[in-house]
Amino acid sequence: MAKREIVMIRHQIEDGLWTVTIDRPEKANSLTQAMLSEIADLAERAKAEEARVFVLTGTGKVFSAGADLEEARSGTLATDPVWERLSGAIAALPCLTIAALNGTLAGGAMGMVLACDLRIAVPGAKFFYPVMKLGFLPQPSDPPRMAALIGPARAKMILMAGQKVEAEEALGWGLIDRIVTPEALMETVTGLAADARGAKPSHVAGIKALIP
Repeated sequence: MAKREIVMIRHQIEDGLWTVTIDRPEKANSLTQAMLSEIADLAERAKAEEARVFVLTGTGKVFSAGADLEEARSGTLATDPVWERLSGAIAALPCLTIAALNGTLAGGAMGMVLACDLRIAVPGAKFFYPVMKLGFLPQPSDPPRMAALIGPARAKMILMAGQKVEAEEALGWGLIDRIVTPEALMETVTGLAADARGAKPSHVAGIKALIP
């Protein structure tokens, strides 16, 4: 009997909208090197194929717990350059990028989300990045992107003081842009994507390029 292939990253392309889903709920959507590479590949492909909207989301009640602990313990996943490759690929997309956060966001997974243009979360989601406790440095682009959103003091609250930020506080800080129910999450994202999907890729890119 053939062994069933387990697909942990799913993607759908529909009329300019690329939706990439982390589908490993039994492991809190923790990320292996192969998964990170696959998302980065998709982001680079989306740029080449002139996507107008690129969405990241997850299945289950956690967006991502960050690095896969087994792989991190046995190798160099925590410091692998693939994290920067991924966040850089998303930041380089000339289209509208949206993180549809179906739950808690932790650790290195925050990098790809910070690189997005918009972040929509569900109630009860928590946000934390325990690099101080774990003895690692954050990926180089993560602290400046975080500080640009919420200011240096609040970035230090997360990265240095190890604080877990609840969704309501994260909204007030500017770390996320809207809180919606789980049932309304993807409907909200679809609504936010509508204008960009109806425009030419060059128009989407042109407007994005005007915003610092």
